[in-house]
Amino acid sequence: RRTFYTDNNEFLGDHTLSQNPIYQVQGHLIYAFSNGVWASLDTTYFAGGSSSVDGVGNHDFQENTRYGCTLTLPLNRNHSLKLNASNGGHTRTGSEYDAIGIVWQYRFGGGL
Repeated sequence: RRTFYTDNNEFLGDHTLSQNPIYQVQGHLIYAFSNGVWASLDTTYFAGGSSSVDGVGNHDFQENTRYGCTLTLPLNRNHSLKLNASNGGHTRTGSEYDAIGIVWQYRFGGGL
């Protein structure tokens, strides 16, 4: 995946802020149990995003690695509960934070 940015030609008045793309690679190991439960181990690597003002570099290259896990529990034919957690493994600039989540999912259609 690639996230790209357009120039801000009105940065602090009449300056131009530019930012290079941020590239992302994800990996997932997923195991599906026979009862509809599934679990995964996840990792994501981000790199790029250096910015400049009027062509002068800001020395703010970003490089981050995140690790996480997910567990999804089916409640019935159309409803499931998803639990997830992630943390910043290596952070040069940017996303050093921990996150946990609980999601209630509704599946349209036939369900399981």
